[in-house]
Amino acid sequence: MTDQGPIEMKPNILFIMADQLRADYLSCAGHPSVKTPTLDRLAAEGVRFERAFCNAPVCGPSRMSFYTGRYPASHGATYNNVPLRVDELTLGDYLRPLGYRVGLVGKTHMRADIEGMRRLGVDPESSRGVYARECGFEPFERDDGLHPDGAVDSDLPYNRYLRQHGFGGDNPWHEWANSALDDNGERVSGWYLRNAHLPARVPEPHSETAYMTDRAMDFIRETGDAPWCLHLSYIKPHWPYMAPAPYHAMYGAADVSPPNRSVAERGNAHPVVRAFRQHEESVNFSRDEVRARVIPTYMGLISQLDHHLGRLFDFLREQGQYENTLIVFTSDHGDFLGDHWLGEKEVMYEEALRIPMIARLPGGVRGRIFEQMVESVDLVPTFLELAGGDRHDHVLEGRSLLPLLKGARPPWRDAVFAEMDYAWRPARAELDAAADGARAWMVRTERWKYIEYQGFAPQLYDLESDPVEQHDLGTAAAYEAVRRMLADRLHDWLRTRRMRKTISNETVSALTGSARRRGYIFGAW
Repeated sequence: MTDQGPIEMKPNILFIMADQLRADYLSCAGHPSVKTPTLDRLAAEGVRFERAFCNAPVCGPSRMSFYTGRYPASHGATYNNVPLRVDELTLGDYLRPLGYRVGLVGKTHMRADIEGMRRLGVDPESSRGVYARECGFEPFERDDGLHPDGAVDSDLPYNRYLRQHGFGGDNPWHEWANSALDDNGERVSGWYLRNAHLPARVPEPHSETAYMTDRAMDFIRETGDAPWCLHLSYIKPHWPYMAPAPYHAMYGAADVSPPNRSVAERGNAHPVVRAFRQHEESVNFSRDEVRARVIPTYMGLISQLDHHLGRLFDFLREQGQYENTLIVFTSDHGDFLGDHWLGEKEVMYEEALRIPMIARLPGGVRGRIFEQMVESVDLVPTFLELAGGDRHDHVLEGRSLLPLLKGARPPWRDAVFAEMDYAWRPARAELDAAADGARAWMVRTERWKYIEYQGFAPQLYDLESDPVEQHDLGTAAAYEAVRRMLADRLHDWLRTRRMRKTISNETVSALTGSARRRGYIFGAW
């Protein structure tokens, strides 16, 4: 028997996403109060991207860009619960043919294109149909983490788990994990911000974050030595803002940073921004008492997540897999928390668009902070290159981060792009915009941010002199040339989306001018 030497193992991929975690709410990113020692250590062992951006500041479309490597203008799932077309390839579709088991633990916020599957004769319950309806992932534990009473699946695995451990009820997710007891011993709901300071009824080891971490370990343990890609998609710190003890009391009002807002920006607001400020979440987060009650819990949820990531990384070391695993930590978008007089996300300020991104490549660069502007769409090309797959550059719209992680300095982009579809939001009705007329697109360069709205004036910010975006120059006469230049840049980007997906650029090049060789003679004398 010939000794062929050791067989090279394919690297594993651990793709971790928090939900609604701001880029600046990590201690390694400079937050003065929040404690994230595990993520700080991960950044020291790898790299932290200081300027990472989502391509749509709301869950559904942002995640679809993460999973497809394509912008919302291309994949079409422009808002929550807009189905991702069945023909869109995702991370699992790219990695499975390369020998990877591609699993999901947690949230995707993806809605299946059941009509498209029915038209193609694909049974949603078949093995092929499961991949199509679950965004290309094997749903080891699919849980989007929003289960209101009256609409909850009674067979939700987390609910079954809670009942097995003595936490009963029709909807233990709400009754235990996202409810608390008030001073009178009455159960109160985490849906209401006024209760955010109370500890969740569920003991911490049985909370959502702890449970999802355990399930991630189950997936890795079950997969063994086969190459795997796991998307561990945590539900928190997204609302309901409710943390278990002791994390509910880890921070207090004194730890809350002052909001980024001014009286001047409130009085001179863009019509779309003004309409969003009338939403209930914006009205409430504009109150100091709400911020003082909710943000400490938001921070506690982040520290809890950090603790369980420490458990997970220790487990990888025990399994002997830590040094063969690319770890990427990020978020789908941020959270305004009262900045700019807003709650939630969607509006294209930095607080919603910027996301944390930390990557640790075994053998790669360590302890670096990169200033290059990176986007959600960059992760699929990164994972695909690491796995040794084709580039699919006629489909994928991001670019691989692997050269950066290895220490190279390739020419890089000088702008990032994002999109917004607010057709489902009360702001659209307030503005009397049509259902297909509530869109916005953004281009952000090193210095400028330009946002173009359907039916309304644009917004423009000079990030060099106004990094906190307090002075909108969207109608200022002196900046007309800047706006025109950025509008041209945005329109050029829109015109170059990857729409010709069914044939590769290499094939097009090979067939160019080949008609005569293939026997087609036309125009000849």
